[in-house]
Amino acid sequence: MRAKKQNKKRRTWLWITLSVIGVLLLGAGLYAGYLIKRTNDTVANIQEEVKIEKTTPIVNLEKRDPISILLMGVDERKDDPGRSDSLIYMTVNPNKKEMHMVSIPRDTRTEIVGNNTTDKINHAYAFGGTAMTIATVQKFLGVDVDYFVKVNMESFKQIVDTVGGIQINNHLAFTYENETFNKGTITLNGEQALKYSRMRYEDPDGDFGRQLRQRKVIEAVIAKGATIQSITKFSDMLSVVENNVKTNLSFDNMWDMVSNYRDASSKMVQHSIDGKGTKIDGVYYLEVPEETRTALTKELQESLDITPSTASTN
Repeated sequence: MRAKKQNKKRRTWLWITLSVIGVLLLGAGLYAGYLIKRTNDTVANIQEEVKIEKTTPIVNLEKRDPISILLMGVDERKDDPGRSDSLIYMTVNPNKKEMHMVSIPRDTRTEIVGNNTTDKINHAYAFGGTAMTIATVQKFLGVDVDYFVKVNMESFKQIVDTVGGIQINNHLAFTYENETFNKGTITLNGEQALKYSRMRYEDPDGDFGRQLRQRKVIEAVIAKGATIQSITKFSDMLSVVENNVKTNLSFDNMWDMVSNYRDASSKMVQHSIDGKGTKIDGVYYLEVPEETRTALTKELQESLDITPSTASTN
């Protein structure tokens, strides 16, 4: 009986962990041989090799080192290199039993590392893909990125439909692309969830409001996905992942996280990046004061147990 409970708890934590790092939804039933092989093959197929320049030592997951993960929601369309319209930086510290999450506004004006320009941070992906995005985020936040998960925003539709739709508590009534979203508890299918997470200009909080709605969609998918037990649905989810996700996390990395990082979800700390909207040559940017950025860097370094002796200036 105890072993059965441990198996159930283990695969539930696998599901939740992988969902958080990019809504991968790879968890139910990993004890079965077929699903282990299927999942292992999927993870192998979504690998993307990216050279990440770091200023801190390589993390050891078996030793429960604090880690950082960059979630990238990329809007890629035909004949368009795409932009990283959603950037979420996460720190995971199992020793402090806490996770920190920072949503970086897409219009943030910063140095695009490797392109010799100052532009909106979401343009880094268009200029240099995953590698330039990671380097730019590291420069802006002043902390390293250990792992990344990149998700095509269009896959939101498939993911939500695969779990059978989601329910969220909507705080803002609005209409977007002929779809009306009322206040209160609403049920969304895939197409509706994508529209709900994309609306920006009608939100009084602008990009910050959109980030909140995106987090609600992700949290709802996690909650719904953790209850899925159907092997058929599990296989469908793996197909969605294969077509829409890229990461540098290996299968072994994921297992280590399940084994050693489950306590980190005990506390979630949300950070917001405040700034001043401005227009330069007719283009809107969010200018983030240096003191705001510096204070955020300090908080993130503390969440990663980084001291002056283990970090260098980016």
